[in-house]
Amino acid sequence: MRQLILMRHAQAVGAAPAGGDRERALSAAGRAEAVRIGQALKARGVRPDLAMVSAARRTRETWTGVAEGLTLDPEPSWLEVDPALYNADARVLRGQVESAENRCETLILIAHNPGIHQLAFELLSDGGASDQILDRVRTGFAPATAAVFQVDAAGRCTYDGILLPDEAKRS
Repeated sequence: MRQLILMRHAQAVGAAPAGGDRERALSAAGRAEAVRIGQALKARGVRPDLAMVSAARRTRETWTGVAEGLTLDPEPSWLEVDPALYNADARVLRGQVESAENRCETLILIAHNPGIHQLAFELLSDGGASDQILDRVRTGFAPATAAVFQVDAAGRCTYDGILLPDEAKRS
């Protein structure tokens, strides 16, 4: 793997009519956020060849919007929807990333807080990100935030950018 994108699902509605938390859909704003992040990734030349997505409805819908923004098929053969990613902690998410190291060039992992936030912060800290970047991420990982990392041959991640839906709107 040469590139990693860690993304929190976009803004979801407060409650699902049925099915509980796993069935919460994206709000209209969340659908637009996901597309904008996909467009911002495309503008950076990012093209995932493996997508690991939590089985929750809001993460699947986030992937659909990101794929639209990237002008990719929303259901490619390399999409992995995994129930184990639902509310997974950073340790589980890191294990999933490590399991993909030799299976792709660019991985996008779409999951939930607090795990996705914790993993992004750990990778930024491990990769020697500046105090300014660490402070920016330390305070939270808002819906539809994506952290982009370059990955070296030893599997070490270095910071390559943070994409926020409001900033993507302006670009």
